[in-house]
Amino acid sequence: MTLCITNPLWVTKTRLMLQYDVNSPQRQYKGMFDALLKIYKYEGVRGLYKGFVPGLFGTSHGALQFMAYELLKLKYNQHINRLPEAQLSTAEYISVAALSKIFAVAATYPYQVVRARLQDQHMSYKGVSDVITRTWRKEGIGGFYKGIAPNLIRVTPACCITFVVYENVSHFLFNLREEKK
Repeated sequence: MTLCITNPLWVTKTRLMLQYDVNSPQRQYKGMFDALLKIYKYEGVRGLYKGFVPGLFGTSHGALQFMAYELLKLKYNQHINRLPEAQLSTAEYISVAALSKIFAVAATYPYQVVRARLQDQHMSYKGVSDVITRTWRKEGIGGFYKGIAPNLIRVTPACCITFVVYENVSHFLFNLREEKK
């Protein structure tokens, strides 16, 4: 549902990012609303939903990340002979969160490349399979991972902070509830 609402914004963001020579008087888009209107005017609703199908794969990112996070916590506690639900240190939570984020990004990043290429106003593709085929032929597997390093540097710290805060607040509330019993 979220993707249905936000896909036009993703297309707009990508189009604005891919404008070349923005100081030129012939700039294609003047801003977000201008881009939304022009995309709709010249490409219709289909233009606003370019990259929608690959975007659906993005919904698996969070599921993969949480699955990996919980599994890594469990296996780590088993490895050091602790109870499965034992609280980890902050450094351990950061490590587990970072590893789970890296796994999820590595597993789902290609969809972002495919989606961005479908949304590029300077290129013309026949659809998802055309993007995948052309990328594979011209660039190989590396073509699907372009930009992954800056993406990981951008998203991993926030992920680690989120999980550390979540775990510490969760344990604090659990302990508070236990004390009241």
